[in-house]
Amino acid sequence: MKGKTIGWVVLIVLGLVAPFIVYPVLVMKILCFALFACAFNLLLGYTGLLSFGHAAFLGWAGYVCGYAMKEIGLTPELGILAGTAMAAALGFLFGSLAIRRSGIYFAMITLALAQLMYFLALQFPFTGGEDGLQGVPRGRLFGVVDLGEPLNMYYFVLAIFLGGFWLINRTIHSPFGQVLKAIRENEPRAVSLGYDVDRYKLLAFVLSAALSGLAGATKTLVFQLASLTDVHWHMSGEIVLMTLLGGMGTVFGPVVGATVVVGLQNFGAQLGQWVGVLTGVIFVICVLAFRRGIVGELAVLIKRSGIRI
Repeated sequence: MKGKTIGWVVLIVLGLVAPFIVYPVLVMKILCFALFACAFNLLLGYTGLLSFGHAAFLGWAGYVCGYAMKEIGLTPELGILAGTAMAAALGFLFGSLAIRRSGIYFAMITLALAQLMYFLALQFPFTGGEDGLQGVPRGRLFGVVDLGEPLNMYYFVLAIFLGGFWLINRTIHSPFGQVLKAIRENEPRAVSLGYDVDRYKLLAFVLSAALSGLAGATKTLVFQLASLTDVHWHMSGEIVLMTLLGGMGTVFGPVVGATVVVGLQNFGAQLGQWVGVLTGVIFVICVLAFRRGIVGELAVLIKRSGIRI
């Protein structure tokens, strides 16, 4: 527990000082994707369910949040709640259908449903189609705090990330989380112990979808834009990459993975399409040499060295 406490302290301190060292919008982007990756890791790393459709939750939460704020005039907190609720509803729909199958069939069902949502996002008028939903106002938090101020917006995003991260951490260390791990390790045995496996899978799916939606709605506020990029299947593949690179089934792994991938995309932007090649090479090296991911391998090295943290 001491090591996890140190990790939390480091995470909070870095979060507080980051906007004074790095461009705040970049850090906010990292925080949004880190929350998205942690939500995905709850499903893949702790329940053993590989979804290729999580971009639907990220993107549609962004559309709903943006529309609610721009056209209806909701405040930021209500807009984000609306987007999160939309993602949770989609998660219930996706999960109810997908959990009837397992393995590659589960993954393909989620991909097919996500592609359907991509097509709807392209056709519906309120999404803006290929142009996206632009000019989303940041508004005033609770009608008081002006989120147009960069630092106000940054610390709001940081608070959302820390709240979501705490909820995920609390979930995986709860009795509910222990059942999810049992399902991941040996589903038939979990069934034999009397657990309603399908119900636990569905709950995990909905929670993962809702937190992904929270990340998507927050991202829309940061960039004041909801676009097709967030609904595309490439985004689902990207979040798989972040999770595996950082360390699937670890608490801080997705945060590290999201930081590495977003950092590479930002600082390697001048390389053009080659940044994708570079990211792919790093991923291949990680899979071949560091199968547990960055954080997973570090944890093993620390354990072998006998260092107590």
